[in-house]
Amino acid sequence: MKINEINSVAQYHQLCGLPKPLHSLVSVVNLAEIDFFLNQNFWKHYANNLYTISIKKGMTSKLIYGQTEFDFDDGVLVVTAPKQVISIEKLEKIELTGYKLIFHRDFVQSYSLAKSIHNYGFFSYTNNKALFLSDKEEQIILNLFRSIEQECQNNTDQFSQDVLIANIELLLVHIDRYYNRQFLTRKNISNDTLSKMEAILNNYFESEHTQLPTVQYIAEQLNVSPSYLSDLLKNLTGLTAQQLIHEKLIEKAKELLSTSNLSVSEIAYQLGFEFPQSFNKLFKKKTDLTPLEFKQTFN
Repeated sequence: MKINEINSVAQYHQLCGLPKPLHSLVSVVNLAEIDFFLNQNFWKHYANNLYTISIKKGMTSKLIYGQTEFDFDDGVLVVTAPKQVISIEKLEKIELTGYKLIFHRDFVQSYSLAKSIHNYGFFSYTNNKALFLSDKEEQIILNLFRSIEQECQNNTDQFSQDVLIANIELLLVHIDRYYNRQFLTRKNISNDTLSKMEAILNNYFESEHTQLPTVQYIAEQLNVSPSYLSDLLKNLTGLTAQQLIHEKLIEKAKELLSTSNLSVSEIAYQLGFEFPQSFNKLFKKKTDLTPLEFKQTFN
């Protein structure tokens, strides 16, 4: 299937039946004013090559990112980075309200935000992990949207871009803060994710395989993105997904070294290491002992 692309703010406005944007690289859109029927076929499968931050309400249509179906509720905030493929189904049922900030990557290019924006893991989250806002949090986000919109309406001067960038940076900090709050307040869901991850790793090490488990593999099994998984686990355990994989790996290695007659090389291959030296290096780093030294303590 052909993937349509949105490559500019002006193109997004045109596709949505909106007036020309006041700024060529950044805009705040009132979602209630979008005419999805103007280019109905376009929205069935497209890549939005802009950064977007949206508060969506009243959307009864089905939106899919990749293979992930996203269900909307009131007060849901969704962020996307360029190149994410999106599909919208049942367009005839869309009754969408809310606001969307869109900006082109070139807009932040000469600012430190061009680098720091990649540190915000929520831009690569799968969208069934959207952010649920309290009324107070929603008002803070909407006020920042209004500030950006008002600045776009002002006459451009030497400070205009600085003001807009400052507002976007503040918006991202608030979103990051609220995501961390969501990780903590939805602890039951987080704990369930941790339990599922442990079960996946247990099954992995019990089965035959020729390589080590990766964060990408675990994330795919849990139907989340690698960055979302690592952020969630970091908040819950203090360790990233990769660190937790290593912890489980060492735990399994200790079990095999202490209870089996397998050689260190055989255990390394069974765990998925291509080279025993890599196993020795990781085990030594985590335990201050070589695998052989650890094994000998049980003889």
